[in-house]
Amino acid sequence: MTINTSSLDWEKTEGLIPVIVQDYKTLEVLMLGYMNVEALEKTQTEGKVTFFSRSKNRLWTKGETSNNFLFVKELFVDCDNDTILIKADAVGPTCHTGSRSCFKTDFNQNFIFELENIITDRYENPVEGSYINKMRSKGLNKIAQKVGEEGVETVIAALAETEEEFIGEASDLVFHLLFLLKEKGLSIQDIAKNLEKRHQ
Repeated sequence: MTINTSSLDWEKTEGLIPVIVQDYKTLEVLMLGYMNVEALEKTQTEGKVTFFSRSKNRLWTKGETSNNFLFVKELFVDCDNDTILIKADAVGPTCHTGSRSCFKTDFNQNFIFELENIITDRYENPVEGSYINKMRSKGLNKIAQKVGEEGVETVIAALAETEEEFIGEASDLVFHLLFLLKEKGLSIQDIAKNLEKRHQ
């Protein structure tokens, strides 16, 4: 989405609109900054997130000194036309402290998305001897069969084993389901969209 600068309510925010940056893969909120008209135009033209720095009193492209750029994937405007959401591809840590996010949120709830990215990377950059490489060489039937096996083991663990063992088997099941989705050319996002559609 391209944002028409004249559609935003700059007067309400005295010329600086708050911008929330979110990781486009994990959906983690990375940082909050501010843009004036010029910063937004530069962001949309160059594809790198550029803010207006209130402390430096100038335009500031995130990563201009660290090379930890935020590459724009999608832009959204809120319902009041006075806040922007940017989904970005973050190169390196976003926070100047070296943290992934300026808010230091827990990452565990996002790791399923990251795991999907790791699986995708194994497809695009095969590693000889890796588990995914070995399973791919055996074909779709073997990958699908493995999901079935892990499903049965998860049920058994839920009924007769410890919580730790159940969590372990459930983790194996989720991993292999993500693997199967990738093999079929799908992603967890496709499942989420379908679940959302069913819920409507």
